[in-house]
Amino acid sequence: MRIIGYIEHPNLKITVFKMDNKTSIKFETGMYEQTYKFREMDELNNMEKIKEMVNSSFVKNVLTEFQKMHQFKNSALSNISPKEAEEEFEEII
Repeated sequence: MRIIGYIEHPNLKITVFKMDNKTSIKFETGMYEQTYKFREMDELNNMEKIKEMVNSSFVKNVLTEFQKMHQFKNSALSNISPKEAEEEFEEII
């Protein structure tokens, strides 16, 4: 797999990869990442076409998915780590 380019964004790191007959676009922010893979096709044969596809609407949907991922993670963590009961201190005499 090799990096063929980056797409500038103020809040995301967007990296475009090429491997065999697939193009992958990876979005990263904080502790989360999303990767979209595409088979080789004429429509995505260069960085300009990829940048056209990764427009503001696409990025908006990616950001929405990051918010959902964060909610899912927090919900899962709350299921395994119940709210802590009040700490009890040893009686000091």
